[in-house]
Amino acid sequence: MKKIKNNNKMSADTLSVDESFRLHKTKGNGILRRQIWVNLKGEVTRYNLAYINHNLHAGDNGRVLGYDNAHGYHHKHYMGVIQPIKFTNFQTIEEQFQSEFEVLHEQIKRKH
Repeated sequence: MKKIKNNNKMSADTLSVDESFRLHKTKGNGILRRQIWVNLKGEVTRYNLAYINHNLHAGDNGRVLGYDNAHGYHHKHYMGVIQPIKFTNFQTIEEQFQSEFEVLHEQIKRKH
């Protein structure tokens, strides 16, 4: 179990999901990345959801769209712009990311 710092408290958080999916060129290219850490109660304490495509955005390590709670606050990345977001629960954040990715993905496919 790896200890990470979260909200200025030390807790025993575990990386429970660490997935990367490579999208084929015909599907828009890029990588979908999903990392989720949970505490001993199974509650999500840290997350990183990202769509990475260096062909669309060279900055921010290629992150076109992303949501995470690193650096002590919940925020969204979009083409290099970072803005705080209102957090209610992780499920809502994950649904919002998925919805925005699908819209973006359709726009990319139409261009190609």
